[in-house]
Amino acid sequence: MNATDRTPADLLSSALAADPGRPLVTFYDDATGERVELSVATFANWVAKTANLLQDELSAEPGDRVALLLPAHWQTAVWLLACASVGVVADMAGDPAAADVVVSGPDAGSLAAARACPGARIALALRPLGGRFPEPPEGFADYAVEVPGQGDRFVPYAPVDPEEPALIVAGREFSGAEVVERARAEATGLGLTGPGARILSGLPYDTWEGLNAGLYGPLATGGSVVLCRNLDRLAADALDQRIETERVTATAR
Repeated sequence: MNATDRTPADLLSSALAADPGRPLVTFYDDATGERVELSVATFANWVAKTANLLQDELSAEPGDRVALLLPAHWQTAVWLLACASVGVVADMAGDPAAADVVVSGPDAGSLAAARACPGARIALALRPLGGRFPEPPEGFADYAVEVPGQGDRFVPYAPVDPEEPALIVAGREFSGAEVVERARAEATGLGLTGPGARILSGLPYDTWEGLNAGLYGPLATGGSVVLCRNLDRLAADALDQRIETERVTATAR
C-alpha cells in the first residue's frame, strides 16, 4: 500500500514490494471442495503471465475492451489485474460483440454468448489448480494451455494512464484512479482497517460491491481476501469454522 499508487496494477506492485510471501487471495468453491491459496508473489506471477498473453499474443492495447464472462474466482481476479497492467478496459459481464477480446468461463451459456466477439476468444475451464479443458471449446484458446509459457515479468509497451477507463461493472465505468480511490474510501466500511485485515467475501463479481470486497479493497489496504464461490452450499457451522480457521476479521455476504 503506497499513497502514490494510482492504478490497481500499482497497488499490486506495492504489495509485492512490501511482503511478497503473505497470502493475498484464498479461494474456496463450495460446490467442488476446492481450496487454493495464492501469496502476493504467486498472484503477481499469474498476473504478469496473463498480461503478457494479452499484450503479446492477443495484441491488446490501451483502450481496448476485454469482456470478462466469469464468476467470482481467483482466475477472474488475475484477469482484472492483468487488464489493469496492460491498460485495457475490463468489462465485467460485458457485451462480447462490442469487445476486442472475450474471456469466458466453461458454462455453455457464457461460451455461446462469447462467440459474438469479433476478436480473440479465451476460455477458462476453472478447474482446480488452473487445469485445462479435457477438450477446448471450438473457436476458443484454452487459457491453461496458453498462459504457462508466458514471461514471468511484465512491462507495458505504453504507460498506463490512471485517468483512462479501466473497469466497467453493472453499467458503471471507472478509471484506474477511481478504482483505487473508491477502494480506499470504502475500506473502513468493509472492516478493512489496514494491513493484516482479512475479509471473507461470498459476493459475486457482477457489482462494484462484490469486486471491492473480493479484490480491490483488500489490495488497497494491505489486507487479504477469502473469496468464496457457492457459499450458499456451506452450512452455518462450517462457515463459522472457516471464519475461525482462516482468521477472518470481516465478512461480506
